[in-house]
Amino acid sequence: MVHLGKVPTHKELEDQKKDLPDVSGLDLEPRGSDQFTASVYGSHYAAMDLPKHEMPEEMMPKEVAYRMIKDDLTLDGTPTLNLASFVTTYMEEEAEKLMVDAFSKNFIDYEEYPVSADIQNRCVSMIARLFNAPLHDENAQVMGTSTIGSSEAIMLGTLAMKKRWQKKRIAAGKDASKPNIVMNSAVQVCWEKAARYFDVEEKYVYCEEGRYVIDPKQAVDLVDENTIGVCSILGTTYTGEYEDTKAINDLLVERNIDCPIHVDAASGGFVAPFVNPDLIWDFKLEKVVSINVSGHKYGLVYPGVGWVVWRDPEFLPKELIFNINYLGADQASFTLNFSRGASQVIGQYYQLIRLGKSGYRNIMCNITCTADYLAASVEKMGFLLMCQTGGKGLPLVAFRLNPKDGHQFDEFAIAHQLRERGWVVPAYTMAPHAGTLKMMRVVVREDFSRSRCDALIADLKLAVQELVKISDAGSIDQYKDHVQRQKQAGKHRKGLNQHYADEQHSLKGKHGKTHAVC
Repeated sequence: MVHLGKVPTHKELEDQKKDLPDVSGLDLEPRGSDQFTASVYGSHYAAMDLPKHEMPEEMMPKEVAYRMIKDDLTLDGTPTLNLASFVTTYMEEEAEKLMVDAFSKNFIDYEEYPVSADIQNRCVSMIARLFNAPLHDENAQVMGTSTIGSSEAIMLGTLAMKKRWQKKRIAAGKDASKPNIVMNSAVQVCWEKAARYFDVEEKYVYCEEGRYVIDPKQAVDLVDENTIGVCSILGTTYTGEYEDTKAINDLLVERNIDCPIHVDAASGGFVAPFVNPDLIWDFKLEKVVSINVSGHKYGLVYPGVGWVVWRDPEFLPKELIFNINYLGADQASFTLNFSRGASQVIGQYYQLIRLGKSGYRNIMCNITCTADYLAASVEKMGFLLMCQTGGKGLPLVAFRLNPKDGHQFDEFAIAHQLRERGWVVPAYTMAPHAGTLKMMRVVVREDFSRSRCDALIADLKLAVQELVKISDAGSIDQYKDHVQRQKQAGKHRKGLNQHYADEQHSLKGKHGKTHAVC
């Protein structure tokens, strides 16, 4: 769920009608038959608004419904120009055909679709080996599952850590009512949700100016007897940096602290093994007990698939597993939802066997090169880089204005200028305690070619030049008002639920942190 939708009251709908012109006196009914025959736009539906709040009483022809919705969707942005998101926007035609064929398959029904279920297990096995699961031991029982995305995977990982901690506390006759989890304040919002939903206290290692990843010593210093685990991020959503999982692991070992590490490899899990294979972050480290990764990010699958892998059943308590057989076969279930389509899992399997390690390596190295090219270009334009290059982090470019230049505009103004040219390059307010920094971020995906990168660079230069002209003309305040009015007048905002707009419990509510798009 992305937004909480507010259902308008009858009075609000009546008030909306007051703003519309009264055309009731005009005789504009189509002449002759009212049945759809040759042209969608010749039917009476073309002169009507699409139903928005109540189901219509009558049916409409399938061609009309298709065209009306398709026309409405043209107002959406272009996915390939959305450089805010890590989510895959390109797959080969053959993959798409396989996924379309599987639309009607309910993935949870293992009895009816045993091959689809087996394909999931093949993917789990490949991904576990990619993350160096300890399979050299003949008694190893590494396990994993597919999820809707990394958010569900993180929820499952958090639940497993909490339940394991509770069992140990209860067995030792100790209080098990105050669990906490240690993480960076730059975490994606799903970590805040996991902690809040499952009654786990959040203990943050706050960012500071010049350091936007977790500090290993500060993290381990926060660990106490109530800590269920430490979250380490392989590629933060803001700057793309890899957190030092090995340093956290080594400190826990050195201090003889029994605390697990969950690695949030949502973005980096399909990048680091191919671009930076010498980096030690995965199951090679003894304290790493679970890892999640997004198949729909650099796993190169369309939105809707993630993965989570556990080192051993010790770290996935039986109390969380439900054995069911009412679909016809005995199966163990550990999910937050139940029914879902098989398409994304099949799409993941296609990518894994179609590309192989060499294919993934080629793609990840290509986009890393493109990211480095873009980074060098924005740096040459006078921006300050906030990301690492050379494959030391994710293939993204995070940058900000140089405060020494004294610009009267900020990163949000540049983002607005680029949006007017079709690009979605988001601006963010950084995580708390980072000096109220603002930044911009470009995610380089598989379909972001060098020529498209050059087009972005040209438009970025034009955006800055235009804002400098506006500033020199003394009109920057008027421009800011214009941007604000455009945001408030956005058609889509009318459907958003403003009832919770003033929440004060999240990092955003407390510190003004902008949660980065994933």
